[in-house]
Amino acid sequence: MKKVITYGSFDLFHEGHYQILKRAKALGDYLIVGVTTEHYDTMRGKLNLVDPIMTRIENVRATGFADEIIVEDHEGQKIEDIQKYGVDIFTLGSDWTGKFDYLKNYCEVVYLERTPDISSSLLREGRFKLVRIGIVGTGRVAPRFFEESSYVSGAEVVAAYNPEEDSAKAFREKYQLPVYTEDFDQFLNQVDAVYVASPNETHADYVRRSLEAGKHVLCEKPMTFTYDEAVELYDMAAQKNLTLMEGIRAAYLPGFQQILAMAKNGTIGNIVNVEACFSRIGTPGSREMTDEKYSGAFLEYSSYGMLPIFKLLGFNYQDVSIESILGDRGIDVYTEVHFHYPGSLATAKAGAGVKSEGQLIIAGTKGYILVPAPWWLTRSFDVRYEDPTKVDHYKADFQGDGFRYEIAEFISKINGTGGKDYRLTAEESIAMAKVVEKFMKLREKMQG
Repeated sequence: MKKVITYGSFDLFHEGHYQILKRAKALGDYLIVGVTTEHYDTMRGKLNLVDPIMTRIENVRATGFADEIIVEDHEGQKIEDIQKYGVDIFTLGSDWTGKFDYLKNYCEVVYLERTPDISSSLLREGRFKLVRIGIVGTGRVAPRFFEESSYVSGAEVVAAYNPEEDSAKAFREKYQLPVYTEDFDQFLNQVDAVYVASPNETHADYVRRSLEAGKHVLCEKPMTFTYDEAVELYDMAAQKNLTLMEGIRAAYLPGFQQILAMAKNGTIGNIVNVEACFSRIGTPGSREMTDEKYSGAFLEYSSYGMLPIFKLLGFNYQDVSIESILGDRGIDVYTEVHFHYPGSLATAKAGAGVKSEGQLIIAGTKGYILVPAPWWLTRSFDVRYEDPTKVDHYKADFQGDGFRYEIAEFISKINGTGGKDYRLTAEESIAMAKVVEKFMKLREKMQG
């Protein structure tokens, strides 16, 4: 008898789950299905689980494919189960290709190709909808989004769009997704929501067209280059009862929310200064290093610096000034944005091809918070005081590269389970667009 084993959360059970189990069963004579516990899912970074484990087990049982159902509740259990049950084949979907090759020492490992154009309808009557997401742009960010989305329950990337044929073809072959290169409207017909990760100058148009088609949108920053257009797009989303989010990843990480709470609870007194830096020496020839019109240090990275400033001090500043150093072809290689508030100052620093210490410092009248580089991927921070021997150290870890928390927020908002909007509000995003507009005018003047 040839034994096969597979694992999964099987939350919000849908056609894709059904097909994976069907094809896993066809690999052998006896199928063992491991269903993960809520605790283990949390530990491995699976977010937005809806169904309790007994419901998930019953949904697997109802397919009739599982000869035996077990519970997975700890790291390392896969090797234990393979040996315990005498398993011949371990199998998972192709979005996990390569990640479980270490199990080849114990049994055959098979990655099942994605079922093309699967139905998004749930196989049970439920309160929540499986959100079919389409990716616009298939460059360096899109693969990370696709991979991290597999850790968010209720999200399913089903298609992509890129008018550049070579990039589209490579993405299609690697991720086995339909990738559209000509008809954007046809692409939109396949999805419920859109993630915009195309070049900066195309963001606003793709957002507008997606909203007009009734699709929810998560857009990489900057979403627009002008204040008025940002207001227009958020108003359109509100009128159509659609979710519109700007993708500034740090806003959605648990550690960043912990920093904000600590800064606001009086521990360091009144906040007098916020200083945030994001700099990167990019690949020569990359967009942020060469595109003097729609990229550069400010447009790529300053949103991160403005995020803690606006979250802590608000956006009713008295004055804002921007200073840039231009490099070859007029691209800004380093930019500082200075905000003047009543009783406080703030600076956002951004570098492209210029490297500095990427830390966040929040200075108060009783002490200060130091978040070491890279602060936008917060894993720990210190609260320090006048007495140098007194340092409070806090851990704030997260799973993966942090992308899944942003995706989870997006799905929660679409399904109406996200609660009050506070991680990155429309007002804060619009306030950033106002500064972006000021920068664009300044740089145009500097470039002559």
